[in-house]
Amino acid sequence: MPRPATDPAKAAHIKVLRQQAGRWLKTAREQAGLTQAELAEKVGLRYYTFVSQVESGLGRLPIETQGAWAQALGLEPGDFAKTLLRYYEPELYRLLFGAEAAAAGQDRAVG
Repeated sequence: MPRPATDPAKAAHIKVLRQQAGRWLKTAREQAGLTQAELAEKVGLRYYTFVSQVESGLGRLPIETQGAWAQALGLEPGDFAKTLLRYYEPELYRLLFGAEAAAAGQDRAVG
C-alpha cells in the first residue's frame, strides 16, 4: 500500500517541533557547560556535527541514544525521553499523557 503524500502543513509543524527540540537540547548542553564537541565525545559520536544538526532541528536523536545523552547532560533519563517524545511524536505523547499534559508541555517548552 503506497504511503499518502505528506501534508505540507504537517511537515511544517514537524519542522517547527524539531527546531524547538533542538533549542531545548542546546540549552541543556549549555547548562551542562559542554561544547558540541565535548557532548559528542561523551555520547560516543565521532564528529560533533551530528550535535549541531540536532540542535538546528535538521535531525533527531535516535531512541537508543537518548539515555547516553541524558547522562551526558546530567538529566534524568525518563524526563529527557518524555520531553523529546513531546517534540518528536506529539500525537503519541498526547495518547500516553493526555491532551492537557501535551498543552502544558508545549507552554513550558516554548516559553
